[in-house]
Amino acid sequence: MADFDLLAHALARNLKHWRAERGFTLDALAGRSGVSRGMIIQIEQARTNPSVGTTVKLADALGISITTLLDYEHGPEVQLVPPHRAVRMWTTKQGSASRLLVGTQNPGPFEMWSWRLMPGDGSSSDPHPVGTTELLHVTAGELTLVVAGTAHAVPAGTSASFEASAPHAYRNEGEDPVELVMAVSVPPAS
Repeated sequence: MADFDLLAHALARNLKHWRAERGFTLDALAGRSGVSRGMIIQIEQARTNPSVGTTVKLADALGISITTLLDYEHGPEVQLVPPHRAVRMWTTKQGSASRLLVGTQNPGPFEMWSWRLMPGDGSSSDPHPVGTTELLHVTAGELTLVVAGTAHAVPAGTSASFEASAPHAYRNEGEDPVELVMAVSVPPAS
């Protein structure tokens, strides 16, 4: 089964589980997340592979991490995630990609990501809940980080942090691939 098929089945199973766990109807989750009821039904039936933005909106509305949304079975206190278990969440024809490396739910969702952006590629993100922080470290190339409409050059070897409740985007405006590692901390749902 391809990564995206595995992702669709995990999302279907876990979205149903966490929606029931929270006591949300389809309409309630749609209202909280901004994702249409029809899209939620398609995801719960594993008939679609939603965008990263849609997946983030659902996880945020449920007050859980994307990692938890992908797999709610808790393992031992120390969780090792081998490379083949990292979940590819986003790709482009040019070769850009993001992978969810590992995450935890305590005290709120906290995730680690690996990104690769090819020249000319980019990815935009809707605002996350207030109190969400993103930390990133560029390991190759120069990232253009756009937060609330302001662009920031982040060259290799440089780290950045920002409040992710504003619209933000990651772009590669250079000629070399950009590689970065990112951590995202979301406050617990109230």
